[in-house]
Amino acid sequence: MDSFGSKFRVSIFGESHGDAIGVVLDGVQPGLPLGIEDFTEDILRRKSGPKGTTPRIESDIPEILSGIYEGFTTGAPLAIIFRNRNTRSGDYKLFNDMPRPGHADYTASVKWMDFNDPRGGGHFSGRLTLPIVAAGVVAKKMCVCDVRASLIEVGGMSRTEALATLTDEDRNGLPESEIPASVIWKDVIANAMRERDSIGGIVECVASKVPAGLGEPFFDSVESLISHAIFSIPGVRGIEFGDGFESARMKGSEHNDPFDNVEGGDVSLHLSVHPSKNGAGGVNGGITNGNPIVFRVAFKPTSSIGKPQKTFNFAKGEMDELSIPGRHDACFALRTPPVVEAMTAIVLADLMKRI
Repeated sequence: MDSFGSKFRVSIFGESHGDAIGVVLDGVQPGLPLGIEDFTEDILRRKSGPKGTTPRIESDIPEILSGIYEGFTTGAPLAIIFRNRNTRSGDYKLFNDMPRPGHADYTASVKWMDFNDPRGGGHFSGRLTLPIVAAGVVAKKMCVCDVRASLIEVGGMSRTEALATLTDEDRNGLPESEIPASVIWKDVIANAMRERDSIGGIVECVASKVPAGLGEPFFDSVESLISHAIFSIPGVRGIEFGDGFESARMKGSEHNDPFDNVEGGDVSLHLSVHPSKNGAGGVNGGITNGNPIVFRVAFKPTSSIGKPQKTFNFAKGEMDELSIPGRHDACFALRTPPVVEAMTAIVLADLMKRI
């Protein structure tokens, strides 16, 4: 359904070209300082505009409808909406007859008996990740963990490989950590755009300052809940924790994490004893072990591309050629790190409330 969480519950609503999209948060901790300015940084990180992202530019200004009084959360349900202004719905009429390959046009039509809103992808659009980012801002305040996500690969090229191709002019005097992803991978993005095609990417997320003991085996293990949330992001095709798939190629002696009193604290409290490395990605038996939670997420290439493709035309009853019009990301993975952070923080905030 459109809700996630147990003690901290997130419900999203709206369609890409409807009047507004939004989120309702239940179980918000009362007394959190919260204003419009708190959402700015993460919303800007997700925003379109850089090369390789969609030309559709929205104001993305949050409107807080409830759950706030005199600058603090009240504990009542918190409702936030974002208005849709810059829409071009006519671009999507074609997909009633020819569903886009790789998109939800066909499955949504079957699921909802042709009553779904197809404009801009409707309820399946990446636009719906905006209220998720807003929910993440609140969740980060609640879980008090440090959650950071960044792109480590685009179009099959690692960040290290891409950085090595940059000129001093490209770097513009910025430290490597501040160079925009659209600049770091400018060449592979330009190639995809020139070919009217798209590319995917890999995001790595690290959640530090996570206390040991969170998670409920079996079905509410930390990996299960994070994976559930992450796979709710449109375009996700894979996730791995710690050593991930590489662990299948290791020996036990290579993958195992020996425990050590790394902080030199009182071992009787167990809190200062952590695994000395982090091949498990911060989780053992579905429960956090005190190390940072580390995982990587694979995002597919954007389904909507201008390059001609063969697909079925329901109006003609035969295969036909489709060149998708409209405004789309050549690499939507560029905008996903704050979404991954938000989903992770939502899970952690929910788990913290279960203690």
